[in-house]
Amino acid sequence: MSRRKGRTSPDRLSREPAAQWRQETGFHDNQSDMRVPLRRLTRVFCLIPLSLIVRPAAAAEHLFNIRDHGATGDGLTPDTTAINQAIEACARAGGGQVRFPPGRYLSGTVHLHSHVTLFFDAGATLVGTTNLNQYQQPTVPDFMPEAKWGKWHRALIVGEGVEDFAIAGQGTIDGNKVFDPTGEEHMRGPHTIAFVNCRRFTLRDVSIVDAGNYAIFFQVSDDVEIRNVKITGGWDGVHFRGGPDHPCRNVDILGCRFYTGDDSIAGRYWDNVVISGCIVNSSCNGIRLIGPATRLIVNDCLFYGPGLQPHRSSNRTNMLSGINLQPGGWDKTQGALDDVLISRVTMRKVAAPVTLTMKTGNTVGRVTISGLSATGVYRSALSLESWADAPITNVALRDVQIEFDGGGTAEQARQSVKSPGVDARPLPSWGIYARNVEHLALEDIRLSLAQEDARPVVLADRVKELNLDNFSYTRVPGVTQPLVATNVGKVNLRNTDVPGAASR
Repeated sequence: MSRRKGRTSPDRLSREPAAQWRQETGFHDNQSDMRVPLRRLTRVFCLIPLSLIVRPAAAAEHLFNIRDHGATGDGLTPDTTAINQAIEACARAGGGQVRFPPGRYLSGTVHLHSHVTLFFDAGATLVGTTNLNQYQQPTVPDFMPEAKWGKWHRALIVGEGVEDFAIAGQGTIDGNKVFDPTGEEHMRGPHTIAFVNCRRFTLRDVSIVDAGNYAIFFQVSDDVEIRNVKITGGWDGVHFRGGPDHPCRNVDILGCRFYTGDDSIAGRYWDNVVISGCIVNSSCNGIRLIGPATRLIVNDCLFYGPGLQPHRSSNRTNMLSGINLQPGGWDKTQGALDDVLISRVTMRKVAAPVTLTMKTGNTVGRVTISGLSATGVYRSALSLESWADAPITNVALRDVQIEFDGGGTAEQARQSVKSPGVDARPLPSWGIYARNVEHLALEDIRLSLAQEDARPVVLADRVKELNLDNFSYTRVPGVTQPLVATNVGKVNLRNTDVPGAASR
């Protein structure tokens, strides 16, 4: 990552199942404990009958085949006009389905309309033209700092102020790696899908490949469901941003597969977001949050590296943090990161499993990590850091098992800790590092090493209360102070043989 959803369509994809499981799990209850019964989530998704998800076929007068409007599908002739004419005709008829039959449809910007579903048959591919003059952009509200970016917002598929619309089917949307020497990093071209100020959008089952920039980019939009979508290549996979007092609300990313060169999921100013049942492979971060978010759940996901698609700017493939929560880490933001639950997550070969850093202007309330398993962590401890005057309020780690590569030296254990950049960096402890936290609970924690490490397993700096319950770790000969505390108010040890905190 760099700096950068009337009347319902007859073929609209329903969001009722998501509302159903939200109600069953009590997600809207704002439980202070956050230990909601998420074990049923995947089961609920699997048991939803298809008839509840896909609405009945539209009447004949509401089906529009783009070939009937002149599209050739030969991959050589521009089909932009024919596609947009079919969409406009569908919108004038009150909505329905615009069908892409098998073929390769070369196109510039396609404009989304309310109550219209774009449906891609298996074998149908929408291909972005390399003619940069054929791309347009949505208008971003002036209150968004991103408004000044201009042509950076252009995309192959664009929506602005659209409601009740969808993209679905077994086909493919190909960004064609469109290159722009005047773009960001002197190479980035159009996004694949971009929409602004929209409501009730569903993207389902399609594949998105080789985005010229982000695969999916939306701003100040609510009620978005992205389900069973595969994203391969490009930069960020799904990137969405709200603004201060205008968060993106009610966003579900369910059962998707990411094989991205940059961050798989990223953005800021979120409210009521669920990321569940996803496979995340990246040459950058799995999830990168660069601003406030409230009521965020990440559940039942696999994160693994190295990336199968290289980072387009540097060509490297190593995966960075599995989950990187860094409000204010890129530029100044204001607001709360609160009610965060990371549950039943598996990681492999990541630089750090979870990185939580907070900068001035932001606050962090309750963050719960429950059921995290990671192996091959090669760079950094799990870190929880406030670099603002206000501390992180409450973090609980429960049922966590992490294997680190190790290899740290005594000299690294003595290093001072500087304010972080945008990515995980080495720290003077190999397992957990906490800085400026009010309450930190470590319960049922198992930390191990692939090779010996001379650093302490836990370093706590300015923690008001630290609770260790059933905490185990790899013991390294010569390390006499596995738990080091600086300005820690209280340390409670239970069911663990960790020596009492050694002051530094």
